[in-house]
Amino acid sequence: MFVRLKIDIVMKRLLIIVTMLIALAISHEAVAQLQWRETTHKITGRSLTDPNATDGVEIYGNNGVITIRTQRRIQVKVFTILGQLVSQATLNAGTSELKINARGIYIVKIGNITQKVAL
Repeated sequence: MFVRLKIDIVMKRLLIIVTMLIALAISHEAVAQLQWRETTHKITGRSLTDPNATDGVEIYGNNGVITIRTQRRIQVKVFTILGQLVSQATLNAGTSELKINARGIYIVKIGNITQKVAL
């Protein structure tokens, strides 16, 4: 009886681990599908950064979309609030958008600029 109880405990732990690995793989696949796209539509609202203090970089967050407007080519990284990398890309001058389906707080890092964005 003791051996059977121990096997049941081990099986439950194994099931939990497998479930967590599957969930992690699914979330990683969803994150991998995120792509920046260049856009030309007009942005409404205030920038989260002051373009005069950030070399002309402006960051916007609205309706599940992070929008970045820049006057030069930049390297951008987007993280979850827990530090998981969501997206990393080099953006050309102009306006680019990243649509994120999961609501939450994200951290956008561009060079020495770090900005919190709530979606």
